[in-house]
Parts: sequence; structure tokens; C-alpha cells
Amino acid sequence: MAEAGRSQTEVQLPPAVAGRFEVFVNGVAQVEGRDFRVRRRTLLFARELKQEGQLGFWRWASLILGVAGTYRQNDVIDVAYEIDGRRAVASGLRAEPAVAAASRRASSSVN
Repeated sequence: MAEAGRSQTEVQLPPAVAGRFEVFVNGVAQVEGRDFRVRRRTLLFARELKQEGQLGFWRWASLILGVAGTYRQNDVIDVAYEIDGRRAVASGLRAEPAVAAASRRASSSVN
């Protein structure tokens, strides 16, 4: 699934998600095995998903003044699932590069 030299992305499933669920990136349904894999409670995407962080002062100022727009990639990851027979959606889940996530897990297991 992953190609050499391509970045991977991890997304943690919310605690309420149990059983079957559907995954969407920017509103487009994703297919397990083709678009992502599941490892324990983590979604693994073979491609790099990016999320725009908070905008700094100068970025906001340039937007307000009309000097620049915001054209950065900002992927939105949603998971639809059922809880107590009702459909629920966890929207805007945090995407993290797989390398950073692995590093974070390693440092937390040492402490």
C-alpha cells in the first residue's frame, strides 16, 4: 500500500468508535485496504494528509487586508459510526505524520 519515499499519515480513532465505521477525507468515502489500513485504534493512510494549523498574526493580517488568501492543503478526516443504535460522526480528527506519531509513542513508553 505505501510506496517508498511517500509520507504516511496516522489518525487515532475516537474512544466511542467500536465495531463498524466509515471513513471520509474531505467528504469523500475512503475504502479500507485501498485508501487506509486499521492497526488497533489507528487509521493508517499511505498518503500524506495535511491540516493547516492556527494562523499566525501576519497570516491573519494578510487575509484581512486582502493581500493573500489561504490556499494551503487542509484535509478534514471524519469517521461515521453507530453508538446506541444512532449514527454519530467524529469530525475534524487530527492527522499526524506516521514518523512523528511513532516518535511520540516511543518517548511516552520510556517515561
